[in-house]
Amino acid sequence: MEKVLLISRFMTRTLFLLSLWFMWVPLGVVCSTGNASASSISSSSSSSLKPNVINIGALFTLNSVIGRAAKPALQAAIDDVNSDPNILNGIELKLLLHDTNCSGFAGTMEALQLMESDIVVAIGPQSSGIAHVISHVVNELHVPLLSFGATDPTLSSLQYPYFLRTTHSDYFQMYAIADLVDYYGWREVIAIFVDDDYGRSGISVLGDALAKKRSKISYKAAFSPGDPKSKIIDLLVEVNLMESRVYVVHVNPDTGLNIFSVAKALNMMGGGYVWIATDWLPSYLDSMEAVDPDTMNILQGVVALRHYTPDTNLKKSFMSRWNNLKYRESAGRAGFNSYALYAYDSVWLAARALDDFLNEGGNLSFCSDPSLHDTNGSMLHLASLRLFNGGQQLLQTLLRMNFTGLSGQIQFNPDKHLVQPAYDVLNVGGTGTRRIGYWSNYSHLSIVPPDSLYTKPPNISTGSQHLYSVIWPGETTATPRGWVFPNNGQPLRIAVPNRVGYKEFASKEKSPLGVRGYCIDVFEAAIRLLPYAVPRTYMLFGDGKRNPSYNEIVNQVAQNKYDAAVGDITIVTNRTKIVDFTQPYMESGLVVVALVKEAKSNPWAFLKPFTREMWFVTAAFFLFVGAVVWILEHRINHEFRGPPSQQLITIFWFSFSTMFFSHRENTVTTLGRLVLIVWLFVVLIINSSYTASLTSILTVQQLTSRIQGIDSLISSTEPIGIQDGSFALNYLVDELNIAESRIVKLKNPEAYIRALNLGPKRGGVAAIVDELPYIELFLSSTNCLYRTVGQEFTKSGWGFAFQRDSPLAVDLSTAILQLSENGDLQKIHNKWLTRNECSMQINEVDQNKLSLSSFWGLFLICGIACVLALTIFCYRVFTQYRRFSPEDQEEELEEIEPSRSSRRSIRSTSFKDIIDFVDRKETEIKEKLKRKTSNDKKQQTNHSSNGQASSPA
Repeated sequence: MEKVLLISRFMTRTLFLLSLWFMWVPLGVVCSTGNASASSISSSSSSSLKPNVINIGALFTLNSVIGRAAKPALQAAIDDVNSDPNILNGIELKLLLHDTNCSGFAGTMEALQLMESDIVVAIGPQSSGIAHVISHVVNELHVPLLSFGATDPTLSSLQYPYFLRTTHSDYFQMYAIADLVDYYGWREVIAIFVDDDYGRSGISVLGDALAKKRSKISYKAAFSPGDPKSKIIDLLVEVNLMESRVYVVHVNPDTGLNIFSVAKALNMMGGGYVWIATDWLPSYLDSMEAVDPDTMNILQGVVALRHYTPDTNLKKSFMSRWNNLKYRESAGRAGFNSYALYAYDSVWLAARALDDFLNEGGNLSFCSDPSLHDTNGSMLHLASLRLFNGGQQLLQTLLRMNFTGLSGQIQFNPDKHLVQPAYDVLNVGGTGTRRIGYWSNYSHLSIVPPDSLYTKPPNISTGSQHLYSVIWPGETTATPRGWVFPNNGQPLRIAVPNRVGYKEFASKEKSPLGVRGYCIDVFEAAIRLLPYAVPRTYMLFGDGKRNPSYNEIVNQVAQNKYDAAVGDITIVTNRTKIVDFTQPYMESGLVVVALVKEAKSNPWAFLKPFTREMWFVTAAFFLFVGAVVWILEHRINHEFRGPPSQQLITIFWFSFSTMFFSHRENTVTTLGRLVLIVWLFVVLIINSSYTASLTSILTVQQLTSRIQGIDSLISSTEPIGIQDGSFALNYLVDELNIAESRIVKLKNPEAYIRALNLGPKRGGVAAIVDELPYIELFLSSTNCLYRTVGQEFTKSGWGFAFQRDSPLAVDLSTAILQLSENGDLQKIHNKWLTRNECSMQINEVDQNKLSLSSFWGLFLICGIACVLALTIFCYRVFTQYRRFSPEDQEEELEEIEPSRSSRRSIRSTSFKDIIDFVDRKETEIKEKLKRKTSNDKKQQTNHSSNGQASSPA
């Protein structure tokens, strides 16, 4: 009969669970409130006295790595709270412990039984899957749930308002792993995880975190918690055939060691492998009372994360008590791990919150929910489940708690996460683990404890990330590459364009490789520089009758039909969106090549050495310097005097005769000679430059073409030739808006020659647009009949194409740079791509003209010399003019023009007077000044003698 009742009760509670599963929105309640009884809070009486006992529940798997550490910690915390007179004012805190037995169904049943005891706070569970289900129950009954072991990031969602995590979410742990992957330069990882809420949610966050670091999870290897060892073997055999060698293991601590034991048996714990374990592994190892050599042997080189807890005196005191805890033996084989600290702090969090709750007048009372009642003889006992009236108020009290516990600071941020999440980064080696650094959400990877960094500004730059050296699997300190070629017996499939023309770059050959050419030699040389072997096979792409489409080659690499493409493949924008390219090994760009003819002789060729501006400025300076020299020499040198017409001719003659250094006039003044010396130096430079430029123009062959560059092609309507399969077609049509009907596809250099010789009027083309490397080869074999016109109008390069995120592309880029630095790349270029001495580009006469920009410095020096000489000259003239008095000027004018002297004022001085003064010979002026000086002395002598005669005797 008892078995029947037990089965009946089990079935009814199962049905109740299913009903709760679909009932997410809490229904309105109608209840009568009251205070708890003096003996317990399970009563609903209206007594105003505070209860003597407060029930809190604990729900987790007792016989587990986490449970065996959590149970003694919880019971020790209960004892410590009850023995502390400052907490709860003498009210006893009672722990009701239920075992979930590693079962989601059993855990749900135990949770319902626990809720019948009218608990005000529930602690646990450790399982994220069970936490999801129980969170719906506590939401309905308004009982806060404090979980010290459920790390599923999705439990922090708004869907579970009464769920509080007293440990750190896996959200932060997965970002720590992403920082580790980025720190060591890996780009792909394989995630091995248990296929439940805990495993799936954690790996989902890991994928997001890696994406922010431009990395990814290449494969997700999931298994069920109860899978036998054979399933694990099949799973690891499958991932061992893949490219990535970086494995992230996110499993339960009770069964996770099976992964490593199988990996050890499959030789997957040797050199080249990387194993990163989440916090489950340190929890397991810390729980071991004695070191198991066999266990440590299979974990050598593993990197793992462990919750970081500061080494405070409070923590040290608790750990010293751990071996003597009276509850430890009842848990069986128990060992300390970080979850014991979080469990201990959960009890204190609940106790402190209840203390504040009661001091604030909180009501520990329960009421019935009318939506939960038994009908039609049901035996679900729904009426025994009652709502906690103060649940919402207690939840808010919990969220604002702030104190220091064994695990560190207990405080929640707005997202209900504990503040200051941090982890130890451990490396398994020998008979234990060693700490190689820390990770915190504040400063990421560091060799300094996070506590000492919180007082400093955060620094998460790449250069600030540091870890100590790691001993990797295989007992090596060299960082593993993190990937290998897939171990499935298939070599790298490399597509090579089967070209019709320009076979110097890539072509078919009867050799072990099957291909030859410049591009193949560069690729092979780069492969030889890699520190590992690359099995490969070359596969020709194209029928050999026409050049293949390079866009199609790239598309097939992106679609995994080929692993890579090697050849003259131009790196353009639309291709980089679907594949990864290596560092360019050849510079390229589009140019225009056209048929050229020798330019006819020009009768005005002697004017071409200088630009128009240069001619004008030179002529102006000839006249300017001649005028300056005339001004400086006119008053002294008789060769610069005479009638105005003769003086004007002298200026012109003297100016231009200096061009040939044949001037017959002598300069006698110091200033004139200074100006002439500077000017003759300028003339010497100009003459030499003119002679050299004119010689070049008349002797060097000048070629012309009616096509001047890409602009003239765009404006015309004539046909344009391109190489078949080239990206030039898309560029001309899409970017330059040239009509596709004008484009003529040509297969090889012979077709280029025919099309250019025929010309646009006879079915050929006006010009050919192609990439520079092809044109260099083409021009070297055509005896200089064709030249490039205009400038290179695009800039690009050739590279090797690989599938997206292929690590081989990065390694080959480094190898190509090494080839360039050591000169091997140039040697390969010289081997395949030799050119003759024919100049590629048309010599433009206009480009060789000498402009004013090349000589303005000389003209500036000459101008300064002339201005300086004129300034000194003017100063000397006006000094003489001031000494030459107006009366002397008047006397001179009377001698010359006596009839007009009466009309001139003694004090009048005009500009013409100054000009007349300047026009006179300097010897005359000096003679007049000398005569004036002697007359002044005579007058002074007469005045002095007259004064003596008239004085009285």
